[in-house]
Amino acid sequence: MFHKADMMKFASLSLTALLLLTSAVACGKKAAEPATMEGAVAETTESGLSIVIGLNTVEGTVKDAKGSYFFMDEVPGFDVCVTGPVEGGDAAALIGKPVRIKGLFNKDLPNLLVAQSIEIKEGEERFRSVYTSTAAAAPQDFFNQKSRNEYPSLALTKFDRNADWEGKGKGKAFGALVPGTAGAADRISIMGADGKEVGKVIVDSKSTFAEFYAGKLKLFDKVWFYLNIKDSVDKALRAKSKEMFHADVVFIGLY
Repeated sequence: MFHKADMMKFASLSLTALLLLTSAVACGKKAAEPATMEGAVAETTESGLSIVIGLNTVEGTVKDAKGSYFFMDEVPGFDVCVTGPVEGGDAAALIGKPVRIKGLFNKDLPNLLVAQSIEIKEGEERFRSVYTSTAAAAPQDFFNQKSRNEYPSLALTKFDRNADWEGKGKGKAFGALVPGTAGAADRISIMGADGKEVGKVIVDSKSTFAEFYAGKLKLFDKVWFYLNIKDSVDKALRAKSKEMFHADVVFIGLY
């Protein structure tokens, strides 16, 4: 048998539990509001911002940009891309600007928001539109993080060991970018396990996305270069230059 005091205590606890449950449901609905497609939380950034599958609205200041790509410290772990011109040029026109973005997130394009609209903040409550789009696909040169496994680490041991790279097709190598001078192509100085230079790679091209990441990682002297391997340098020239082969750089990363 419950005493009157016990019954009152039970009723109070039940009411508290009901209020907590109602509050949790309300918060859950509010958190899901940005979703316009599947509505499930897909990723949470380092700052605790939830990015959902579908349309997301985010705000911040553009830190750096290159071509179709830019990033903001307020959305760590994610890049933003545009698929057409931005007022004033390309994404670089947004550097230093406070913006509000509506961007699509698709799990097949990890760590990327495809901008559907961009507005520059010009006052406390005033925004000006500088970009709109209905495209959902990433730019052609976007390097999908899911493709990393297609680029195994190259065991480059010596500049005259063709077997280290020939026939590989794709691979990644650790080293430092050496800018070309007087119109010459850039080189990558490849580092061996002992930290000494093994040889050099001649860079025939770098994708815009790779250059974008080079800017993001400019504080690091040495990084990983993801390479589409091309022709070997003629053996007669290697002893002097230590240049091994030509390559196109498709991505630059810390691992």
